[in-house]
Amino acid sequence: MAEQDDVLHLIDDTGTVPEDSSARKWKIAVIDDDAAVHEGTRFALSDYNLHGATLEILSAYSAAEGRTLMREHPDIAAVLLDVIMETDVAGLELVEFIRNEIKNETVRIILRTGQPGQAPERRVIVQYDINDYKAKTELTADKLFTSLTAALRSYQQLERMVQTRRGLEIIIDAASTLYDFKSMQRLAEGVLTQLASLLNVDCAGILVLRDDGAGSEFSVLAGSGCYSRFIGSTGSRSLDPDLRQMVEAAFQRRKNEFADHRSVLYLRTGSGREVVVLLQAERQLSETDRALVEIFSSRLSIAFDNVILYQQLHEANTQLEDRVAQRTRALMQANRRLSSQWLRLQRANGFKNEILGTVAHDLKNPLGVILGRTEMLTELIGAGSPKENITAQVEHIRDATKRLTAMVDHLISDAMADAFDITIRREPVDVAALVSEVTETNMPSAVNKQQTISVSAPPNFVTMCDADRIREAIDNLVSNAIKYSPIGGKITVAVAHEGASTVIRISDQGAGLSPEDLGRLFGRFQRLSAKPTAGESSTGLGLSIVKRIIDMHGGHVTAQSPGPGQGSTFTVTLPATEAS
Repeated sequence: MAEQDDVLHLIDDTGTVPEDSSARKWKIAVIDDDAAVHEGTRFALSDYNLHGATLEILSAYSAAEGRTLMREHPDIAAVLLDVIMETDVAGLELVEFIRNEIKNETVRIILRTGQPGQAPERRVIVQYDINDYKAKTELTADKLFTSLTAALRSYQQLERMVQTRRGLEIIIDAASTLYDFKSMQRLAEGVLTQLASLLNVDCAGILVLRDDGAGSEFSVLAGSGCYSRFIGSTGSRSLDPDLRQMVEAAFQRRKNEFADHRSVLYLRTGSGREVVVLLQAERQLSETDRALVEIFSSRLSIAFDNVILYQQLHEANTQLEDRVAQRTRALMQANRRLSSQWLRLQRANGFKNEILGTVAHDLKNPLGVILGRTEMLTELIGAGSPKENITAQVEHIRDATKRLTAMVDHLISDAMADAFDITIRREPVDVAALVSEVTETNMPSAVNKQQTISVSAPPNFVTMCDADRIREAIDNLVSNAIKYSPIGGKITVAVAHEGASTVIRISDQGAGLSPEDLGRLFGRFQRLSAKPTAGESSTGLGLSIVKRIIDMHGGHVTAQSPGPGQGSTFTVTLPATEAS
């Protein structure tokens, strides 16, 4: 009888024990087809308390009800499970369901059986993932208390392990995520998000950054919940008084603090910046929660420094790109200047070669004439020849000198126009008067060849141009007409208005131009098929000079000829302004 003293006797009790619905409770399940077992268990555990938490007992009266109960309440800490219910193995099958189908590895399972022989204890403990196996007859109130307490403590440890593992996984995953942020604001938002995920609780948070240490103003980079309205605020006065006091206190204390529902995190980056995070949670953080938050916050300094370094690198890269762009533009400009100078040098060198060729070819003849006439003059003087003979030789020398001087003038003129960027000086010029003046100047040369020049130039033909340069161009055309016209030939010079242009035409009855001549007429140093009719010299530069001058005025010059021996007409067209 002594052994029976510890047997649990079920007593019918209809009274209820008042419970504090707000207090923390351990949730356990009683799964048994015997209603008396449910009642006895509730009675025996009515005053149970562990770590200040009481019990919330849930009941199921079959294995089927047990499956539903376990699905709906994944937070059940312990199960008091009968082995034999609908079938002899209903309880064991329910164990398989809990562990393998719904994957609940944390709930503690205590098997109770009224017929131990049908399910031997050793086989059951080895084969099934249970935590205890008791016969109902041996499970007294004290032993029930002991077994349940051991199960709850084991559950609590497992929950902490699961929570810790989950938290560490979140921290590891968060590290790679936070290190990828490139802006301070995005990083701050990510910190609050990861903290809420880590604690698995709804919470309001605010993250504040201070750049230069004590005394400097701080800025709110991120906020959630009731703190979201402060996002973007700068300075302590932008916060509510209570919130401002908490933030300033956190900067002063420089450490993490945990209160009932409020947590304060402090960190200092390697670059000297300070960060404070305030969290307002719906529940008090556990020791595991606080440890995980400590680990998480210790990794944040690297993330903030990473963003700062990225921003500094981005700024330096931007400055470098700007400097490279500036240097590139400067190099391109310098290269263009060098290219331009190189082209000028090439042009000058080519012109030099052309000048040397011309000097060697065209200037050689007049110099030879001068030399030969000089020797003849010396002989005549030595022989005492008459004055008329000596004078004739002097005239020959003078003519050769004039031709030589004219060629040199042409060379110099073209060289100046080609080698230097000479700008024309526009002014109102009476082109008709200018043409008449040039014609009159060339009249002696025409008279020597018995040529006639007729000029049609009505007065008051005013054109905006450079008088000296236009005079040079017209002089070249008139002198060419005299050179290439036959003795006794006729030359006409006409000035007229055609539309908005002043047109100057110079026509002759000379050798004319071949199609080949027309194609290369205005090039430098071009030798035409026609030759001067009185042995005059030609450098091949005159027409190129004319084209250059007219082009500089925005006009154009053309040549027309019916063919060789049929004369030619040169036409100069200039933008004109007629005087009133």
